[in-house]
Amino acid sequence: QVQLVESGGGLVQAGGSLRLSCVASGGTFSTYSMGWFRQLPGKEREFVAAIRWSSGIRYYGDSVKGRVTISRDSAKQTVYLEMNSLKPEDTAVYYCAAARNYYGDYASRARYDYWGQGTQVTVSS
Repeated sequence: QVQLVESGGGLVQAGGSLRLSCVASGGTFSTYSMGWFRQLPGKEREFVAAIRWSSGIRYYGDSVKGRVTISRDSAKQTVYLEMNSLKPEDTAVYYCAAARNYYGDYASRARYDYWGQGTQVTVSS
C-alpha cells in the first residue's frame, strides 16, 4: 500500500521560503512520477509541479513557474518542493501525489493514483 506523508508547511511572511517534503513508502518508485498540487480556499486543486522519479525530468504549473523547484532523493524516497518569493495568494493546502507511470497529462489530477493528506501553507502579507 503506497503511502505519502507531507510535511514542512507552516506560516511564513510574504517573500519568504519554505521547503515541503513528501516521504513515499510501500512501493517501488523508480517507475513512478510524483506531483505536487495545491488547493486554495474555495478553489479546485491545481497543479504545481511534477517530476519523473527515475530521470528527474520536471514539469511546472504556470502560476508558480520560476518560484518553485521540485526534486527527489531516491535514497530517502522523498520528494521536495522548494518554494521561494512566496505570496499571500500561495496560501493553500499542498498535496503530494504519485502516479504509477510516466504517461498522460502531468497537470491532471486524474492521472495520479495516490495522494497524501496535505500540508497547510499560509503566507502572511
